[in-house]
Amino acid sequence: MRIKIFFFATLIDYVGAKAVEIEVPVETTVATLKAILVKRYPRMTSAKTSIMAAINREYASEEQIIPLDAEIAFFPPVSGG
Repeated sequence: MRIKIFFFATLIDYVGAKAVEIEVPVETTVATLKAILVKRYPRMTSAKTSIMAAINREYASEEQIIPLDAEIAFFPPVSGG
């Protein structure tokens, strides 16, 4: 299945783009997608464990399966003041 992935903050620098479209197997989880992205964009390795994910604008856990036609967003943790 084909999914669109959006990146925010420092992740844009690691990937070199604000968004990409990639093909992944059906039943791919967020954790598996992170692993695929780290292979494709090795600069993401240092941030892999702290990256937050959202599927269709809702926070997603590592175990969550990505549905068909999903939009995924990855961003580093944020802090407020």
